[in-house]
Amino acid sequence: MRRSKISGLRQVIVRVLCVAGLALGAQAQAQLLGDAAWQEAEVPEPPAFSLERLLRFEVNPNSSLVYAIDPQTLSISPQDRVVRYVIVASSPGGVRNVFYEGIRCPAGQVKTYARYSEGRWIKLSDPQWQDMASRPSRHALQLARQGGCDNSGTPLRSDDILRALRQTGQASVR
Repeated sequence: MRRSKISGLRQVIVRVLCVAGLALGAQAQAQLLGDAAWQEAEVPEPPAFSLERLLRFEVNPNSSLVYAIDPQTLSISPQDRVVRYVIVASSPGGVRNVFYEGIRCPAGQVKTYARYSEGRWIKLSDPQWQDMASRPSRHALQLARQGGCDNSGTPLRSDDILRALRQTGQASVR
C-alpha cells in the first residue's frame, strides 16, 4: 500500500510539472508569436487638448525644452493596448510643438500620428513605429520610464499612468 501511495504521489508531481511546463511554453510562445500576430487597431482621431491642464515630466535636465502631456488625451486602446496621448514640447521663447503619439510598451516603440499646426491637426502620411531609444528626441522613452509603461508591459488604466507620473516627483501641472 505504501508503494502505491508513493507511485500515486509521483504521478501527481509529474502531472503538475507537465502542466507547469506547458503553461510556461505557451506563455513563451505567446510572447514570441504574439508580437508577430499583433495588429494595430483603428487609430482614433487626434483628440482636442488644452494647454491649461498640461502635466509636465522630465526628459533631459540639461535641455531648455519642457515636455508635458494633456491628461485628458491619454488613453489605452483595449484592442491593441497602445498608449496614446497628446504631447507638447515648449521652448523658453514660447514656441510649442504638439504631437499625437502612441507607445507600444512591449515592443519599446513609439509612433507619431499627427502634429498640430496653425490651429489644426495634420496627419502624417505614413506613420511608422520607431524604437523609442533610437529617436533623436527621447521624450517617449522618458514618458514610458516614468509611468507610460509598466516595465515592458502596458499599464491597465490611464489613471495608473497619471498616478505614476505624479509620483515621480518630477511631474507638475503647468
